[in-house]
Amino acid sequence: MSNILFQTIDWTSIEKTIHEGETGTAYWQTVQFSGLRIRIVEYSKGYMADHWCQKGHIVHCLEGEFVSELSTGENFVLTKGMSYVVSDELSSHRSVCENGVKLLIVDGDFLKNNS
Repeated sequence: MSNILFQTIDWTSIEKTIHEGETGTAYWQTVQFSGLRIRIVEYSKGYMADHWCQKGHIVHCLEGEFVSELSTGENFVLTKGMSYVVSDELSSHRSVCENGVKLLIVDGDFLKNNS
């Protein structure tokens, strides 16, 4: 990962991209650096991810609530102000959202599994 000089991010100027779930829609605003991705992600009402994710993330709930389902059958409800963190390839997880949610998601090379 390269050094990143101080800068601000005006999220109102970042284009939203559309990502369809198994049900519902996710809207991503993405800022990409070398080895680091920062996103504001909004899930619509009734959203369910269309895949089990193996990627590491730091996820912080800005508004609303969602469930992070693990392939082991465990479910974790995250509400406004809560976060989770996981490294690459240490869980299969997917997001499910009943009423809509807004998240800050950070991922990148620093979350690679070193085991």
